[in-house]
Amino acid sequence: MKKVFLCEFIHPDAYAYLKKYVEIIPVWDRFSEADGLIDRNFKITEELLQTTHQLKVIGVHGTGTDDVDLEAAKRHGVEVFSVPHQNAQSVAEMNVALMLALGRKVVLADRMIVGNRKPSEAGGYANKTNLFAELQGTEFSGKTLGLIGVGEISKRTANICRYGFGMNVIGWSRHLSDEDADVLGITKMESMDDVFEQADVIVIGLALDNSTRGIVGRAQFEKMKPTAFLINSTRGAVLDEDALYDVLRNGKIAGAACDVFVKEPLTLEHKLMTLSNFVGTPHLGANTDDALRRVGMAVVKGVLERLGVMTEDADNQ
Repeated sequence: MKKVFLCEFIHPDAYAYLKKYVEIIPVWDRFSEADGLIDRNFKITEELLQTTHQLKVIGVHGTGTDDVDLEAAKRHGVEVFSVPHQNAQSVAEMNVALMLALGRKVVLADRMIVGNRKPSEAGGYANKTNLFAELQGTEFSGKTLGLIGVGEISKRTANICRYGFGMNVIGWSRHLSDEDADVLGITKMESMDDVFEQADVIVIGLALDNSTRGIVGRAQFEKMKPTAFLINSTRGAVLDEDALYDVLRNGKIAGAACDVFVKEPLTLEHKLMTLSNFVGTPHLGANTDDALRRVGMAVVKGVLERLGVMTEDADNQ
């Protein structure tokens, strides 16, 4: 029987299906025995791969493969695959949730009423006497949504905002053609800076690789409208967190929300969390029962298929 290493949570239905066909190895002491590996959050390094004897495949529980040393995996003859788009709807809905949390100051209102928010370096509210003035929000109808990267998550975010709020949509991507932009109902911008200058809400939708690491920074933030919001739910390292902190602290933009960070897991000690115009969540975008089941079943079936394990159809499992 083939053996698959799995030490992280996956959806119970996916776990049960995997267990039906292989032996699951849940402890690191037996990692070297694994024929396959399912990875959610840990780093797959050259050093780790050197400890394996028969590993043939790594299935990434999600879209991004940036946690895997792909060159090392290739050298060791290990196939790496991911399951893109399975969680796109959940992450798109998270983008909209963060947009509303910022625009309607839902999180700030909760903190102020409960009393857990200390006066921040972004102006605070300790001396404010008019609660409703402080919590005055933004209506998104007729505003402009700007997409940095136009992948599946961004497309779905755009659809929700266009049809749900009547927002205009502009976007920039290195791979977006004029024809595709027309089909998607997106006004194509010639540069990333054009999006930052014109949009009222900017959603980062870039995969992380060497070309996108730190691609969004101080120069882009400085071009934003003072009333604009920024949302990032892809990978923390695509933007400069120090520069974002500075523009938020100085009130150069209205607010920002991130579901992903350079260093995870997110803690209250992160300096962005001290700001009243910032909302942070601990990488929850794909954390819905629906998305976890789709992703889990897709990665499990992909691993089993690549290991040559014969299975019955799991569509109705």
